[in-house]
Amino acid sequence: MDNSIPHWRKLRENPFTTKKEIQMFNAANVQVNPDMIKLVGDCVYEIPIGFVPNMRVPGRFYATPDMADFAFDELNKWIKNRNTGLPSIMQIAFVATLPGITKYSYGMPDMHSGYGFSIGGVAAFDTCDPRCIISPGGVGYDINCGVRCFTTHLTREEVEPHKRELVEAMYKYIPTGVGGKRKNFMKRSDVSDILTKGAKWAVENGYGVPEDLINCEENGCLSYADASLITERAIERGNGQLGTLGAGNHYVEIQYIDEIYDEKAAEVMGLKKGEVVCMIHTGSRGLGHQVATDFINEMERTCDNPNLPDKQLSSAPLYSELGQRYLHSMGAAANFAWCNRQIITHFARQAFKEVMKKDDLQMDLIYDVAHNIAKLERHTIDGVEREFIVHRKGATRSFGPDRTELPEKYKEIGQPVLIGGSMGTGSYILVGTDEGTNSSFGSTCHGAGRLMSRTKALRDINLRNVKNNLSKKGVELKAANGDTVIEEAPETYKDVDSVVDACDIVGVSKKVARLVPLGVIKG
Repeated sequence: MDNSIPHWRKLRENPFTTKKEIQMFNAANVQVNPDMIKLVGDCVYEIPIGFVPNMRVPGRFYATPDMADFAFDELNKWIKNRNTGLPSIMQIAFVATLPGITKYSYGMPDMHSGYGFSIGGVAAFDTCDPRCIISPGGVGYDINCGVRCFTTHLTREEVEPHKRELVEAMYKYIPTGVGGKRKNFMKRSDVSDILTKGAKWAVENGYGVPEDLINCEENGCLSYADASLITERAIERGNGQLGTLGAGNHYVEIQYIDEIYDEKAAEVMGLKKGEVVCMIHTGSRGLGHQVATDFINEMERTCDNPNLPDKQLSSAPLYSELGQRYLHSMGAAANFAWCNRQIITHFARQAFKEVMKKDDLQMDLIYDVAHNIAKLERHTIDGVEREFIVHRKGATRSFGPDRTELPEKYKEIGQPVLIGGSMGTGSYILVGTDEGTNSSFGSTCHGAGRLMSRTKALRDINLRNVKNNLSKKGVELKAANGDTVIEEAPETYKDVDSVVDACDIVGVSKKVARLVPLGVIKG
């Protein structure tokens, strides 16, 4: 699909200037009634229009009873004490007030409070609507944070005796942590090509094979990227970070396939029970963060939506000069992230070859998915196919079968969806569905979803206990920073099994395989 924007499309009038008489309201003063939210299907809750002022569409979130209890408890605590951050239910409702939004404002089962949109938030804006907006708060600071996974066709039994050596080799080849850098790796003269070509630049320079690009969302490159818009400050922050992991919840994890749920889909993806795969989770590093920071600040200064309930939802009309600059800059940052994951893949493969002493390992990329991004996509609503700018923040594209965007081999089964669990628990490979394509703009969860703040984790969790528990589970760990290990401890996240089960029940994705960790490196 050609995602470029037609040159004939004229900039539209600012849609926020016609109702100046409407007072901007403050989120802290909004009166809400949790009893208005109703269970309307298995694991489907609806936030009706009127829950907060100026909603244009209802909100919907997917949750098991336990997840719903947590979300309502978070909401009720906020109602009593407005000094805390906005709960995810309020963020879903506030997103529903944005101009051009279509159908619903969504929250996936892993939803939790974020900047602007909740993490796990999805919203689609009709590009034919003159009010259509784009919002960096609907993408997040780590533009195109995403996950990829490749096979090894090695068995767990083959890898188990070498897992410590493998983790050490990964750690040697892949810089981690906030300050992790590759010196003299990215030349200044290469920057424009990297931001324009994405993963293709890495493959052209020997860091992968052409088949890797086929098995990437958007083939690892957004065509509407404009490298010339990226500031020197952003380039400076990205310097040395290409091919590095970063910190936080980013990781490279060696996993084995513990369970197969869909034999046909697993066969197409090259998955066999007991075999080892490698999952990589990272994004656009400092470059993407700077792009996000610059546009969040600019849109907060210039957004004149009189109904805006939260400045973190500041936006620009998509076809305004500012909206176009953000779209094209975000595309360039997304390409940096795809190139980053591709280079990390190369070095992870190198570690496997070195440790397992096999040059002929079949390490095929299953797929690469973004889960912090806004993309131009075509969807059918009320029988009419239209173009939307779909914001997914902590949510994954999950297209069903026969979508033209999918590689030929996946058109029969649907798009692979990669779901990272919490460190030391499990991860999943899912597949997209027609139901998900139709009901949630082809979107599903992205991970387990944070349950405990990092501050609380550092206060309450003991590092030695985390390491001991991982060791008891047979998980080999190598991390640059002990605080990161505490912040990412399994107990700080929701139960990933319940998250993917909720998506399965709702029908936005279906389980293919469950993966269990053997070794992990973190920042």
